[in-house]
Amino acid sequence: MAGGYFPAWANTVDDCLRHFDVDVAKGLSKSAVERNRKKYGWNELAKEPGKPMWKLVLEQFDDTLVKILLFAAFVSFALAIIDGHSGEEGVTAYVEPMVIVMILVLNAIVGVWQESNAENALEALKEMQSAHAEVIRDGVSISDLPARELVPGDIVELRVGDKVPADMRIISFKTSTVRVEQSSLTGESMAVLKSHQSVKEDIELQGKECMVFAGTVVVNGSFVSVVVSIGMNTEIGKIQSQIQEASLEETDTPLKKKLDEFGERLTKVIAVICLLVWIINYEYFLSWDMKNGWPTNVRFSFKECTYYFKIAVALAVAAIPEGLPAVITTCLALGTKKMAAKNAIVRKLPSVETLGCTTVICSDKTGTLTTNQMSVMELVLNGPAQGETRDFHVEGTTYNFDDGIIEGLEVGNLDKNMQSFAEIAALCNDAGVSFKGGAFRAVGMPTEAALKILVEKMGVPDVAAQSLIRKQRDSVDPSADVDSVELGCNDWWSKRGPRLAILEFDRGRKSMSSIVRTEEGVNKLLVKGAVENVLERSTHLQLSDGSVEEMTVVARHAILAKLHGLSTKALRCLGLAYKLDLAELSTYDGESHSAHRLLLDPNNYDQIESGLIFVGMAGLRDPPREEVHSAIQDCSEAGIRVMVITGDNKNTAEAICREIGVFSEDEDIREKSFTGREFLDLPPKRRKEILFGSGGRVFSRAEPKHKQDIVRILKEGGEVVAMTGDGVNDAPALKLADIGVAMGISGTEVAKEAADMVLADDNFSTIVAAVGEGRAIYNNMKAFIRYMISSNMGEVASIFLTAALGLPEGLIPVQLLWVNLVTDGPPATALGFNPPDPDIMKKPPRKSTDVLINLWVLLRYMVIGLYVGIATVGAFSLWYTQSSFLGIDLSSDGHTLVSFSELRNWGDCPNWKDFKVAPFTAGNQTFSFDNNPCDYFSSGKVKATTLSLSVLVAIEMFNSLNALSEDGSLFHMPPWANPWLLVAMLFSFSLHFLILYVPILATIFGIVPLNFNEWLFVFVVAFPVILIDEILKFIGRRMTISERKSKKVKVL
Repeated sequence: MAGGYFPAWANTVDDCLRHFDVDVAKGLSKSAVERNRKKYGWNELAKEPGKPMWKLVLEQFDDTLVKILLFAAFVSFALAIIDGHSGEEGVTAYVEPMVIVMILVLNAIVGVWQESNAENALEALKEMQSAHAEVIRDGVSISDLPARELVPGDIVELRVGDKVPADMRIISFKTSTVRVEQSSLTGESMAVLKSHQSVKEDIELQGKECMVFAGTVVVNGSFVSVVVSIGMNTEIGKIQSQIQEASLEETDTPLKKKLDEFGERLTKVIAVICLLVWIINYEYFLSWDMKNGWPTNVRFSFKECTYYFKIAVALAVAAIPEGLPAVITTCLALGTKKMAAKNAIVRKLPSVETLGCTTVICSDKTGTLTTNQMSVMELVLNGPAQGETRDFHVEGTTYNFDDGIIEGLEVGNLDKNMQSFAEIAALCNDAGVSFKGGAFRAVGMPTEAALKILVEKMGVPDVAAQSLIRKQRDSVDPSADVDSVELGCNDWWSKRGPRLAILEFDRGRKSMSSIVRTEEGVNKLLVKGAVENVLERSTHLQLSDGSVEEMTVVARHAILAKLHGLSTKALRCLGLAYKLDLAELSTYDGESHSAHRLLLDPNNYDQIESGLIFVGMAGLRDPPREEVHSAIQDCSEAGIRVMVITGDNKNTAEAICREIGVFSEDEDIREKSFTGREFLDLPPKRRKEILFGSGGRVFSRAEPKHKQDIVRILKEGGEVVAMTGDGVNDAPALKLADIGVAMGISGTEVAKEAADMVLADDNFSTIVAAVGEGRAIYNNMKAFIRYMISSNMGEVASIFLTAALGLPEGLIPVQLLWVNLVTDGPPATALGFNPPDPDIMKKPPRKSTDVLINLWVLLRYMVIGLYVGIATVGAFSLWYTQSSFLGIDLSSDGHTLVSFSELRNWGDCPNWKDFKVAPFTAGNQTFSFDNNPCDYFSSGKVKATTLSLSVLVAIEMFNSLNALSEDGSLFHMPPWANPWLLVAMLFSFSLHFLILYVPILATIFGIVPLNFNEWLFVFVVAFPVILIDEILKFIGRRMTISERKSKKVKVL
C-alpha cells in the first residue's frame, strides 16, 4: 500500500483498490487490518487533554486587581499578627484579610467552574460517529463490526438509514441511485446524488460526489465503498482540529479588555498615591539630624511605618471596586433571563455584553436565513389552450399542510389538469412527514415531502372525502409526536391507484416514475423529473379541461420560457407527466408478469418513459424565513453588516440574498459575491478590500476552513463578529467568532456546544432582538461601572486627604470593603434595570476601541470624588472641631472639641500639657479616657468614623441617582424611571442601619449608633453631590451640542 496523500475522489475505483491493496470481494485480510491499524490507529476522534485543575486555579489569580488585593491581604494579615501595631483587638484585626481572601476564593471558584464546563463541542462531535458498520474481511461479511475498528482499505456496504462511519470512496452501486444527506457537514440544502465516477482533484468538498463522509446519512439506495480516511483524518476530524484551533484564538470580550486596561492604570495610580502618602508623611516614621551637611542619628519608628502600611492597604481596598465582578455577573445573568424570554438562550455570560457591539453578522444560509425545509413556491399548470399556462403562488414554508394556501385555487375545486398533477405528485413519491419536537419534518426526500404537502393544500375533488379529511385533521392532538403524519389527500389518491412498480431516478434521464393501476383497471405511468428532460420526452400535453393534444412548438417554448423565469428565482423545477399506452407493461401486475424483465434493466427506462403527456411543473426551494427580510433591514438601520456564508451553490445563494434584502434587486454584486475558493485565491490585500467595503456580502460553496478564514480576517480588522449556523461545518467558525449563534431546533449538538448563544426558535430576527438587548445591557453596565468607579475615586480621595492632612484614619479597610461589596452592590445591580433608549437600534454599534471612561467623564468623576473626599474627611473633622454645622447640634453626646491644628498633629498628643478629654456617649455606650486622653484619637474616633462612613454611604446612594443617565438631568429621567433603584437604595440603607444598630456587627466594623441630629448632618453633607453632578451634566450636554454643530459645519 502506498503511503502519504492520496486523493481518492480523483482516482478511478481500480486505482483506489490498488492503492489500498484490497480485493472488493474478499476485503482486507487479518494481517492487513493489523498492519493498517498500526499505521493509522483507531477510527475515533482524539480527546484533547484538558487543563489540570491547579493550572485553572492559578489562572484565576493572573489579574492585576487580584494581585493588588492579594498584596493588601498579606500586609493586613501581617499587621494583625504583629502585636500592638494594628490598634485593634482580638479577631476583629483579622476580619480585613479574611474578607479579602474570601472574595478572591469565591472569584476563583466561579472562574474555574466556568472554564471547566466550556468544551463540550468536541464530545458532541464524537456522538455523530456511527457505532457499527457492515464490513467484508477475509471474504466474510461482518454485519456489526464496531466502527472504531475500521481501517483504511476496509470494504463497507451501506444502505438507506445508515450513518457513514468513516470517509469512504464509493466503489459500486447496488441500486440505480444513491443519495446522502450531508447538509450538516457541507451546508447543502438538499440530499446529494452520489456517483462512483472520479472527479478532478482540485474541487471543493461539495463536488466530491464519489465520496461519502463520516457522520452523514444515506437517505436513498445502497452501495459498496472502501474506507480511505478514519479518525482525525476524516472531514469531521478536521473540523474537530479546527474547533481546537479556534478555541486557542478566543479573545477577551471588549468590556473585559477595557476593565483589564483600567486595572493596569489603576495599579499605577495606586502606586503613585501610596508613594505620595509616604513622601508627605515620611517625617512621622523617619527622622534624622544634620551634621556637617550629612544626616546623622537616623531614627525609624516601626509603629508609624506600619500605620502607613495600613494606609496603603486602605488605599488599595478603596481604589478597587471589589463588588464589580459580582455586579457584572448578576447583570449579565439578568440579561440572559430577558434574552431567554425572547428565545435567545445564552450559554456564556460574557457574550451578552459582546452582542452589544456586534458590527458584522456572518450568517449561514441553510436553516438560518432559510427554513431548511423544501417547499413548493410556484405551481405552473397548462391552460385551456396550447401556449397558455396558469400560475399559482403557494404560501407556506414548512411541511405543515395548514401553513398557507395556494393563491387562486379553491381547496378541492380541481379541474382535470389539476387532478392529474395531484395524482402524480402523490403516487410518484416515497416520502412522508413526521411531527416531533413541535415541528413537522420530512421523512425521505425533502422535495418529495414538499410535493405531498402541495397535494394536501390542493385537496381532493370529492366533497365528502374532503370534509372527512378535514374532520380527521381537527381530531388529531396537535401537540403529540407522530412518526408518520396522516396525509388524507395523498391517501385518497393512493387508494384510487395502487402502485405496482417504481422506476428509480438516475443521473442520465433525471427522472423517476411509478406504474399505478387506475380505478378503470388499466395501468398508467406517472413521471416526475427535471423539466427539460421530461419535456424532451413529452409528445403531448394535457389542457385544463383534461383533453390531450399533440404538443406544438409554441406550447413547448411557452413552457421553457416559464421554466427560465422560475430558474432565475433560484427555484428547483420538477416537471410532471403521465403515459397511458404502456405496451407490454399495460397489464403488468407484479414480478411474475412477463414484462418484469424490462424493469430489471435501467437501460430500458428511457424507452418506457417516452411519449409522455406533459401536465405541469412545480418550482421548489428552501425558502427564506418570513421574518428575515425585516431583520436584515433592522441590521442595516443599526449599522450592522450582514454577510452570508453558505455551502450551497452560487446562484441559489445570490437569489436568496436579493430576496431577503442583503442585496437590492438591481444591485451589481460582481464584487460582493464569491465562492469560498474564489475568495481565498485572491491576494490578502484584495480580500480585505472586499470584506471591509460597505454593504452585504455572500460567499457560496464555502467549506469550514473558508468560514474560519473570513471570520479571522474580519476580527483582525477590528470588527466584532457574530457568526450564525446550525451544521457541523459551522462549528469552527462559531467557536472563533466573537459571538457564535447556533440554531436550537435545526442545529446539531456540535454547533450548539461550540456557540455562545442558541436561538430556541431558529429565528434570525431573534438575533437582532438579542443585539438590541445586548446594547441596552452594555449601556446599563457602563452606568454601574462608572458609578462604582466614581464611588471608589471618592474613597481614594478620602484616604488620600486623610493622610495628606495628617488626620487620624477615618475609614478602615473593613468598612471600605463593606461599602464596596455590600452597600454599593444593590444600587449598581439595580442600574442594570435602567430602561433602554427607544432608538437604541437606530444607532451604529459602538466600536470595540471606544473608551469606557473618556476625559470629560473622568474629570466629572474626579470632581465628584474630590467632593466625596472633602465631605467624608470634613464630617470626621467637624465632629472633633465644631459643636454645630449649619445650625445642627453635634455636641449633644458631650464629646470634647479640639482645634483643627491639634487634630492634624494628634501624633504629638503625648507631649501636650494638661490635655484632658471628657467622656461621651454613643448609643448605650460611654467612652472614657481617664487613663490615656490620647486614646481619644484612636479608640475615641469611633463616632467621627461612623459619621464619615455614613456620609460616604449616603453620598454613594445619591450618586447612584446621578448614574441613571450619563448626561440626562434627573428632571428628565427621574428616580422612579427605575423603581428597582429606589428599592436597592432602601435595601442598602437598611444594611447600613443593620451594622450600626446590631452591637456585634457594630463592634466588628468599629462604629456606633447615630442620633437624629447626626443623621440630619449626614444627609445635609451628602446631598450636594446631586447638585454638583447636575451642573456637570449640564456642561456635558452643552459640550455635546457644540460637537454636533461643529460636525455639521464640517459636513457642509
